[in-house]
Amino acid sequence: MPSLLAVCAVHALRPDSGSVGVTAIDKRPLDGEVRVGPLGVRADVQASRKHHGGPDKAVYAYAQQDAEYWERELGRELAPGWFGENLRVEGIDVNAARIGEVWRIGEKVLLEVTMPRTPCATFARWVGGAAARGWVKRFSEEGRLGAYLRVRRAGEVRAGDAVEIVSSPLDAPTVLEVYRS
Repeated sequence: MPSLLAVCAVHALRPDSGSVGVTAIDKRPLDGEVRVGPLGVRADVQASRKHHGGPDKAVYAYAQQDAEYWERELGRELAPGWFGENLRVEGIDVNAARIGEVWRIGEKVLLEVTMPRTPCATFARWVGGAAARGWVKRFSEEGRLGAYLRVRRAGEVRAGDAVEIVSSPLDAPTVLEVYRS
């Protein structure tokens, strides 16, 4: 059964050469129960609210199998939160999730898949080193993007909670199809 490996929130705002001057991409796992409300994980922030956050991008989910792919490609460990994700999940193909699909995490929280992540220059700078060169294109072409979700029902979640697909509109495009269209 799919499960939640980690719930992550910003660890520290980092200086960034982009237009905002800082980034909140440095997310790390939180211990215990964590509240997920209409605007996302409690204690999380977004430095650029023009491109991140808000009701339709309240939570960003990334799959462990995709993180493991990038660990092999980059030759380093990529702990939960490294992709800037709020939820690191296992046993679910996030990129094959359909827009409008509803997930239940734990007993109460309901999340709805809204859109794919669009990689940006801030993400490339976060990757750093030689890997940063061409990172946006490489990440995009590989199609291991992760998904943004809207909070349909707030509540508490914790690492180890089950992730259940409650409903999935069969006629809706997948996260990856939306990104590539």
